[in-house]
This record gives sequence, structure tokens and C-alpha cells, in this order.
Amino acid sequence: MNSSARLFARYLPAMQPGSLDWIGVRPARKAPVQALDSTDAIAGLGLMGDRRCEGTPGSARQVTLINAEHMEVIAKLLGFDRIDPARLRRNLVVSGINLQALRHQRFQIGDAVFEATAQCHPCGRMEQVLGRGGTAAMLGHGGLCAKIIQGGKIQVGDQVVPLLAQQELF
Repeated sequence: MNSSARLFARYLPAMQPGSLDWIGVRPARKAPVQALDSTDAIAGLGLMGDRRCEGTPGSARQVTLINAEHMEVIAKLLGFDRIDPARLRRNLVVSGINLQALRHQRFQIGDAVFEATAQCHPCGRMEQVLGRGGTAAMLGHGGLCAKIIQGGKIQVGDQVVPLLAQQELF
């Protein structure tokens, strides 16, 4: 376990569960995002109906997540009242939990278990979908990438629950 994983794992037991607020999938590259109430998370692949599910098995970017709270910050930085989650092209919007504290950690949503792999940095498309300054507004607020460790059904309203590391912390 690396040093940041040890640090974050130390505080996981004190974290309150969050909530899954929104699910979105893209059936093809550059296709519009489709909002769903529920879907199946497929271990090692991605979300049912999302183009990444048909990509490289074992990829570290099977699912992308963003905090609803960070979406509010992005909106304020751009002078918007709010931002439709579909515009940000992330798969899952969660609230009530700090995603950055889950980096390199496992967490459960519904029946599925995920492992956060890396930050999800904004791409140049954010300038197109959010306007001038979109990419800059998302820096540090882009969320996380994750892989699916255990498949299962997820649905809007499910809790986002950090899982304790099974490894020795010290």
C-alpha cells in the first residue's frame, strides 16, 4: 500500500457514506450522454450501456465520478446557476463524500465494488461544452476514475460507502 493510500485509509472509518445522485452512459464516442436511474456495473469492464464497457478489459478508467459539490464550484467559476451533469461527461455524480479521500481506495455503491485509480482531469472538450474557461474551471474538480472490482446493480439513491483496506496499514 503506498503512502497516500495509508493516509487515506487511516481516515476511512470516520467518513460518512455519500449518495449516488446521477448515472450517465455514452453508447459511443462523442455520443450524447444518456441519464439512467440504474444500470449494471460489470467487473473489469464498465457500466452497461457505456462505450468504455466494450473497451480494454482491466482499464483503470472504466468509470468516471464527480462530486456534486464540485459541480457547484465549476458552475460558479463559469457564471452559471448550475451545470447539467451530462455536459461534464462523467458517469456518476455523488454527493456527501469527498471523492479525493477515496483515491486508491475501494468503495461500494449498491451491489458493486469500485477502486478509485486516479484523478479524472478535464479534457479539451470541456471548452466546447462549457465555453471559454471550461477546462480551467474544472482543474482540481474533475473527479476520479475507477475500475470495477465486483460487479452488481447500482441505482440513483444508493449509498457510496468507503471500504476498509484489507492490508496492514503500518
